[in-house]
Amino acid sequence: MRGARPFGSPVATIKANAPAKVNLTLHVTGQRDDGYHLLDSLVVFADVADQISASIAPDLRMTASGPFSTGVPTDHTNLIMRAAEALRTVRGVTKGVALTLEKHLPHSAGIGSGSSDAAATLAMLAELWQVAPLPATAPEVVALGADVPVCVGAPRPVRMSGIGDMLSPVVTLPDCALVLVRPPVDVPTASVFQGLVSKNGSPMSELPEGLDYDGFVHWLRAQRNDLQTPAEAIAPEITEAIAKLKSLPAVSVAGMSGSGAACFALVKDMATARHVARIVQVAKMDWWVAPAALL
Repeated sequence: MRGARPFGSPVATIKANAPAKVNLTLHVTGQRDDGYHLLDSLVVFADVADQISASIAPDLRMTASGPFSTGVPTDHTNLIMRAAEALRTVRGVTKGVALTLEKHLPHSAGIGSGSSDAAATLAMLAELWQVAPLPATAPEVVALGADVPVCVGAPRPVRMSGIGDMLSPVVTLPDCALVLVRPPVDVPTASVFQGLVSKNGSPMSELPEGLDYDGFVHWLRAQRNDLQTPAEAIAPEITEAIAKLKSLPAVSVAGMSGSGAACFALVKDMATARHVARIVQVAKMDWWVAPAALL
């Protein structure tokens, strides 16, 4: 639980990491009558992260700093504050909290930074306030957004389906690493979903047990991100980013995470990830580039 102390241990201040969430696959398999899309996705977490700290206060408050703090709201529209209020209400907590967010992950990038922040906040505050944590399936967690339940279970890889509320364990993945890249473009999630030609795609194929790296690459190449094509139509920079990653011999698979605009490259190890990241960063100085280990 992101390094949290055992339940029942009193603390004054807690710090936690909120890791990047990466959708290595994202199949859109249907749409409900209420408009929510049905998904099937292999989700992993990477060791690049936002940092959050929390300490007891008379009310709920937050501040934001870091390279991606510009434009981050610090009022009750922020998902962190909504998560804090949800836990406080459900558990009948009368104390407040002062939250500090160091924003190192780009927002609106398809790597779940806001959702991961909210999930980390829920875990931290359960410890800080000495109350039972909310499970991923709690209605209050689901109401925070489709990616929050899966982030509650971080850093374990998971198969996420339904509207993000159905979470299944997956087999042990082979050792590998990622390079995360985000060109300087925003892609509205609603517009990406509206651009889908088909909303009834086939589900993700079963992930076999005992795969080595080459087997995992073979499996992953046969999967999809159904949101990639409509996202590329909105932002050709995504096409450019994926093409750049695929042009490098050390990259085994490249694709888009979530609804974009962040993209990923799968490589064998962290040494390779750092090498690939340096090449991309030199070529594209205005892109966010991060080598990352899988957690």
